[in-house]
Amino acid sequence: MPVTGRTKPHPHDDAPDTAADFARLARLPAGPARKALRDELVETWLPMAERIAVRFRGRGESLEDLYQVAALGLVKAVDHYDPKRGCAFEAYAVPTVTGEIKRHFRDHMWTLHVPRRVQDLRNRVRQATKELSQTTPGRPPTLAEIAEFARMSEDEARAGMEALECFTALSLEAEMPGTEGYALGDAIGGPDPAFDTVVDRVAVRPCLEALPERERTILYLRFFRGMTQSSIADQLGISQMHVSRLLSSCFDRLREEILTEAR
Repeated sequence: MPVTGRTKPHPHDDAPDTAADFARLARLPAGPARKALRDELVETWLPMAERIAVRFRGRGESLEDLYQVAALGLVKAVDHYDPKRGCAFEAYAVPTVTGEIKRHFRDHMWTLHVPRRVQDLRNRVRQATKELSQTTPGRPPTLAEIAEFARMSEDEARAGMEALECFTALSLEAEMPGTEGYALGDAIGGPDPAFDTVVDRVAVRPCLEALPERERTILYLRFFRGMTQSSIADQLGISQMHVSRLLSSCFDRLREEILTEAR
């Protein structure tokens, strides 16, 4: 069924006059005739939705995908528009389509979770940087200039600038600048086994301090000086067998005290 009555002037060439068609759509019951008119209206207003989508290109999403998101927003606008409220369809459709695109970026394009407020700061900083770049040729605008232009504090401007780096993330396989085949992942360290040693030493220290001085000396000579049991026995004037028994007794006592504290 053709859409009629598109003669009145509008702000944009892609904003036809379809007031009569929307009024007729509201009166039609569910069925093939209503669906056909609804599809016609969506197709008629599609250029307007695509015009809005073009405004968001260059932000990490392909234009074709932006067209699809804008079309989805347009369908929602056609389905929920109520001509009885007295406003033109364009006035209702533009924020609906724009909101759908912004939701797409917020929900699907950020690789790191960024609070809604910071996302807003990012958008304001990006827009301010874009406009200031036209008045400060040859150099990027300063943080203070961006903050003043966007009417925000320098801390807010800094947060917005940092959020610009959170929109996309580099792959760990990405080659680092100035290298030959050195990937970003190669610069990431692994677990340090020395951390476990630090934890163990901190846990056992109170128990060691509670041992008699001779047992502490034997443990020090054995594990920090690397002396053999025979060498320790000669230095302390006792038998090697006695040193072995004292070490075993120390181990049993330390193990029992540590396990007791862990319970």
